[in-house]
Amino acid sequence: MIVKKKPARTCMACNEQKEKQELIRIVRSKDGVIEVDLSGKKSGRGAYICKKEECLEKIMKSKRLERIFEQEISSEIYESLRGVIIDK
Repeated sequence: MIVKKKPARTCMACNEQKEKQELIRIVRSKDGVIEVDLSGKKSGRGAYICKKEECLEKIMKSKRLERIFEQEISSEIYESLRGVIIDK
């Protein structure tokens, strides 16, 4: 029997490696639109964050998303991330 390996990703705030389903994906499409990708299947450059409020605060303070996507991140993106984290 072949055991299929589950995909793992790293949280950009705490650098913990977790299964893809345990993380929230933020994606930048080819036309530069940044959004929260709950399906994990949208095309574009992706970044992952834990479902912890401490990790969200950390990336907001360090402007980590701005560096990863090389563009300004609107407060609406952070608020939608906060909504996803609180609703988990």
